[in-house]
Amino acid sequence: MSSVLPWLALSSLSLSAAAQHAGSFVQAGNTLVSAMMMFLGNDELVYILDKTEGNAAQVDGHPAWGSAWNINTHQATTMSVLTNTFCASGMHLPNGSYATFGGNGAISIGAFFVWYGSPSSTSYDNVYGDYDGRKSIRILNPCTTANLSSPDCQWYDNPAALSMQETRWYSAAEALGDGTIVLIGGFTSGGYVNRNVPNDDPAYEGGGATPTYEFYPTRGPATVMNFMVTTSGLNSYAHTYLMPSGKLLVQANLSTILWDPNQNLETPLPDMPNGVVRVYPASGAVAMLPLTPATNYTPTLLFCGGSDMPADYYGNYSWPFYNTWTYPTSKDCQRLTPEPQDGSSPAYEQDDPMLVGRTMGQFITLPDGTMLVINGATNGTAGFANQTLYTPSLAQMPFFQSLASGPVGTPAIYNPNAPTGSRWSTAGFSSSKIARMYHSTAILLPDASVLIAGSNPNIDVELSSPYPTTYTAEIFYPSYFSSSVRPQVTGVPQTLSYGGPYFDLTVSSTSYAGTSANDAAANTTVVLVRGGFTTHAMNMGQRYLQLNNTYTVNNDGSYVLHVSQVPPNPNLLTPGPALLFVVVNGIPSNGTMVIVGTGNVETQPTATAAVLPAVATATTTSKTNTTSGAGRGVVVSAVTAAVVGGVLALLSVFGRCFVVARLVVLTDGRLHSLMTFSPFIWILFWTSDCFSFVYRHRNGGGLTSVLSFFNSWCVGWSWARVGTKNTLDVVVVCLLVWYSY
Repeated sequence: MSSVLPWLALSSLSLSAAAQHAGSFVQAGNTLVSAMMMFLGNDELVYILDKTEGNAAQVDGHPAWGSAWNINTHQATTMSVLTNTFCASGMHLPNGSYATFGGNGAISIGAFFVWYGSPSSTSYDNVYGDYDGRKSIRILNPCTTANLSSPDCQWYDNPAALSMQETRWYSAAEALGDGTIVLIGGFTSGGYVNRNVPNDDPAYEGGGATPTYEFYPTRGPATVMNFMVTTSGLNSYAHTYLMPSGKLLVQANLSTILWDPNQNLETPLPDMPNGVVRVYPASGAVAMLPLTPATNYTPTLLFCGGSDMPADYYGNYSWPFYNTWTYPTSKDCQRLTPEPQDGSSPAYEQDDPMLVGRTMGQFITLPDGTMLVINGATNGTAGFANQTLYTPSLAQMPFFQSLASGPVGTPAIYNPNAPTGSRWSTAGFSSSKIARMYHSTAILLPDASVLIAGSNPNIDVELSSPYPTTYTAEIFYPSYFSSSVRPQVTGVPQTLSYGGPYFDLTVSSTSYAGTSANDAAANTTVVLVRGGFTTHAMNMGQRYLQLNNTYTVNNDGSYVLHVSQVPPNPNLLTPGPALLFVVVNGIPSNGTMVIVGTGNVETQPTATAAVLPAVATATTTSKTNTTSGAGRGVVVSAVTAAVVGGVLALLSVFGRCFVVARLVVLTDGRLHSLMTFSPFIWILFWTSDCFSFVYRHRNGGGLTSVLSFFNSWCVGWSWARVGTKNTLDVVVVCLLVWYSY
């Protein structure tokens, strides 16, 4: 194969271009710790947390359970965390920082988590170097890679100085309109589900449950929440969503309420239909549909998957009373609008079922307004155990400690605006070969791809179990990566307010293909996407909000978007970080990180939204291949570009054929040295090939795509002249050349 290498060195196909195939997965490095929790810090770094366990990566002389993954290099750096973050919750803060809440006690090598009924946890373990994290509040201020080692960029984790009032494991976290975070429920220590059998003490479970709520920053003592009592057993990681009124939609077990966190008042809503549990460990995929002007920003929630397994099967703190991995998951999907604007009573609405049932499936809201569901399994539940009621030993467990089976490798897309019966699709999607089971995560990246990481249904690190501890990250590229152009936008502000003056964004003429500027502008939206804090198939705080806009089209094919600020109701999108995308004909720009609100925990100032200018179209929209600003100074018309591109493509064919023909002259069965090439031919080959490549990718094919076919054929034919001694080379090179075009 050595004779192939010189040609590979000449290939014009870059790895990055090859990697970004729409609908595909690409491996993206080692996260060093298994990604149980994850959030986007900025346009450079994703922060990752694991539970305390025996990871090979070290920090401060003990196994690491925190890291920062670089978006550009796909390299991770370990970070020091003091306390055990196992199954914590988390949320953004108004200034762009993130906080995590709770966790588990200090554990040692191979130890089960600290669970209700076990001996009291020590506050520190000197082997793994972890402290008790059950009351911990940890704060991180995201930094750039260059400053990652700065003291100001580390996890602040000091329980003696900052902690919750009660121990919480698997608690819910939700941001309120002023940036305060409400923390709801959880276990005091750990277990499979939050109950004893028989369930004689549904409030406190004899000391195992935390049925209270509290605030960060604190507003006083923790208070019992009745909903956490009535949903006893199946209320871990309750689903919570802030409504425009300031109330929270809270869903757990089969129950649903609207809850006023200021008054601790509950309004019952209908139960979840069909007996399907969506919270952990059934772990359905749950998300809010995009908030848009078309619906007057009325929130609707989507609940999909989970399990209709009978309540008794969930067992108790110790283990399930059923071999869960044999029980099929649900395909059922339900919509709920908790605060209908027409004054009607809220009611669940049957939606299209998922194409396959999933537990631990996770919704990622994409910039084009569709929703990706990814990861999970077709049978069983989240969680792990050493046994069940019917399988009394670990040696008999078919999937080691995992309580689920049947990984789902193919993602699916849900279009909330498609007609009923056609909302789900997997068209064009490949399948991941990596099982993403319990403790998997996914989050949207600034380039609108999706980072997937984690999976560890094991008590400690297990590299040889059926579903091992996983450190390999992947990136999934949604369908819009098939576009040859992405919107180029200037003028994005650093901060947004709640109402007030509009702002302008300029979209260059190279931001769209195959349409007029008037049409492109009419099909452009400006959206804010907050990816949230992801753990256990949930994205706490995830939201999508479309901003109002009008536009002015310029005769050069560029146009200016006049964009409203965030609607003057902080409950729609609480203060904090978000990515701003401009989406043209369904193709998103790169996202720009902005801060919504004042950056402080306080009542957010609001103002009346300014009136936007009227839409102004252009009488002629001569699209040019240039960008605004100082990026490129040469303007080439579409006609000239076509001629130039065609000529360069012909030169590319000639250059390649000539070079390869020279290359394959036989000399005792070997190839001539690359150094025998004429410098003129070398320059002709590279220049024409590069320009042809650029032209094809900027103009969507056409003549040069056809010529590229002949180019590929010519290279393959010329190489074939090497003879039968190099048959393998012929096959490999022909395939590579064809793939590159």
